[in-house]
Amino acid sequence: MAKRRQGQTTKLAGRTYEPADYGKKDELSQGLAMTHEQATDSLTEGTIDGKIDDAAGQDIDLNR
Repeated sequence: MAKRRQGQTTKLAGRTYEPADYGKKDELSQGLAMTHEQATDSLTEGTIDGKIDDAAGQDIDLNR
């Protein structure tokens, strides 16, 4: 039993994001797709405070 779990853990740990994950229905693929989208958004915008940089150098607050 322990050997089986170790194999499953290694299988999950070795799995990385693939663009096809957006269309898959399993929990792992959906989680990877969501995490990838969040990381990409964070990398693109660069902040977590919900402000969008304006081209003129001013921050624009998002209404929540």
